[in-house]
Amino acid sequence: MLQITLWQISPGGTRIDDNDKTKMTNHCVFSAQEDHDALRHYAQGAFTPLLLFYMLPKVYVSFVSQLLLFLKAFSETEQTKLAMLTGILLANGTLPATILTSLFTDNIVKEGIAASFAVKLFKAWMLEKDANSVTSSLRKANLDKRLLELFPPNRQNVDHFAKYFTDAGLKELSDFLRVQQSLGTRKELQKELQERLSQECPIKEMVLYVKEEMKRNDLAEPAVIGLLWSCIMNAVEWNKKEELVAEQALKHLKQYAPLLAVFSTQGQSELILLQKVQEYCYDNIHFMKAFQKIVVLFYKADVLSEEAILKWYKEAHLAKGKSVFLDQMKKFVEWLQNAEEGNT
Repeated sequence: MLQITLWQISPGGTRIDDNDKTKMTNHCVFSAQEDHDALRHYAQGAFTPLLLFYMLPKVYVSFVSQLLLFLKAFSETEQTKLAMLTGILLANGTLPATILTSLFTDNIVKEGIAASFAVKLFKAWMLEKDANSVTSSLRKANLDKRLLELFPPNRQNVDHFAKYFTDAGLKELSDFLRVQQSLGTRKELQKELQERLSQECPIKEMVLYVKEEMKRNDLAEPAVIGLLWSCIMNAVEWNKKEELVAEQALKHLKQYAPLLAVFSTQGQSELILLQKVQEYCYDNIHFMKAFQKIVVLFYKADVLSEEAILKWYKEAHLAKGKSVFLDQMKKFVEWLQNAEEGNT
């Protein structure tokens, strides 16, 4: 069947003569062994040069895209060989990742052909290159967020995808999807939080909303605390004068300290928040002298514990503005250490 399709395509739409038909029949992918090295040899020595001889690159890409629409017409063995060949051609750059949009066609998705074909294709691609090559190409083709569409609607969830791909030996792509889904969820959460902050929603309502989203999307507290800090700081137009911005920041942060306190119950969350504050104060020069005041405010409001502050000071601080911020915190840290010693 593949030979017949090939015979009927040539530049300008003319038919290929009988001698060329014989060449293509002899070099049909389905006559190759179901072996990665054999198919790589086939791709390099027969299929690609011959096809590109008869087709312009755009026509070639269009041809392969159309071919994937009719996977149902091929046997399972033929599908496997075609998947492996396509993966090899994608890996060496002969084909663009955009051809994979053909796999999202309803009739092959519903029958499970799309997912099965994709798994074999990705495995061949990764054997040629690596997982980074696959994920990078998917991003460039804007397909990184569409991978769930390889499955029927009732199975388009991360857990099903993860199990299916992990069982097939493609854990790297399973992990990639989880990260992509998490990033998408965080963006949506950030957008909604910004909206609620602009509307000055009550703290209690925001706490309930964030907790529900964490549960629904399986988000960990450390992933949320940094996002909350960013949203809170983006909700204000800050004064350009250094002597006034500290007072403005403390007033604003005191209002939202109870919100941050709910989501900084773990040591890791506290350290992430401290690092976010450090980074923000370094990147926004008017806040450089406000760092210590913000940390003390958070300590008094039970957002940060003395253990977290001491750990940040000793080993968990960032390189950005390190000497400035450690110097600011020196006296307060000494006070914390003395208080700690007095309680022992």
